[in-house]
Amino acid sequence: MYTFAHISDVHLGPLPRLTVRELASKRITGFINWHRNRRKHLLVNTLDLLLSDIRTKQPDHLMITGDLVNLATSIEIRLAGEWLRSIGDPLETTVVPGNHDAYVPGAHDRSVREWYPFIAADNDPNDWSDEEHIFPTYRRRGPIAIIGCSTSNATLPFSASGLFSSRQARETVNLLRRAGEEGLFRVVMIHHPPIRGAAASHKRMLGIRRFNAAISTGGAELVLHGHTHLNTLYHLKTQAGSVPVVGIASASQGPGGHKPPAAYNFFTLSGQAGSWNLACDRYGLTQEADAIAHEQRRVLYGTPAPLPAQPPLELEL
Repeated sequence: MYTFAHISDVHLGPLPRLTVRELASKRITGFINWHRNRRKHLLVNTLDLLLSDIRTKQPDHLMITGDLVNLATSIEIRLAGEWLRSIGDPLETTVVPGNHDAYVPGAHDRSVREWYPFIAADNDPNDWSDEEHIFPTYRRRGPIAIIGCSTSNATLPFSASGLFSSRQARETVNLLRRAGEEGLFRVVMIHHPPIRGAAASHKRMLGIRRFNAAISTGGAELVLHGHTHLNTLYHLKTQAGSVPVVGIASASQGPGGHKPPAAYNFFTLSGQAGSWNLACDRYGLTQEADAIAHEQRRVLYGTPAPLPAQPPLELEL
């Protein structure tokens, strides 16, 4: 049996003090949005409570599908790197960037450089060698292959779209085929939902058709994404069947907003190629914001073992 947890849209706060130069860009719109909306609902203690609950279940791997920061300032990116190093070993945690991690030109490269040990493909050095094409990445962990894709790129103000390029599609197909030949359970991580209509037009993923073609051609068992701050389950129809596409709420979202409170998905995998068993259990913040409770179980493949009984983790005040 192999287990892995999925969180997304961490949006580490609070915002640092910004200079006039930093605000003289798209960041000014994000700065205003943070103070008017996000800071009221994105809470650090919510994230801490979520991570504490994940630790009690001791997953073999943690997957984070982007938006670790808010405005991608240098200090935010550095602090996010420190946060990553505090929550786990790079061998046991995989990250792909989101649109907020590439908020302005140059931010994507700074984010990748700082977080590289948590991004790098197997057998890559632990420092970024300025190679332009980092993604897709390939990490083998037990019975699974983690293929990390990136839709992270700087956009104009009032836009949060992502791009999945033709080059990345071709290389993703090759990695998926490689993993399939090795009999691995293939998990694709990406920030934007690769589903038409899942996000508003100004927040959509450009290249959905080529992503779907890559999954259909190369083969995959599971796609994980973030971006929408919603708990969702879609399916991609491929040549080999239907592939679950799972989204999750923001890991820092408190109660009372128009998006669901913070949650994480916990996956339990058993079996082998051709006869996989996979359960997805969602755990989320209670309305009282003082505990994490089990919310839902979905069986995505086969007939996994029953959910073990466990009381909710309560916040120590």
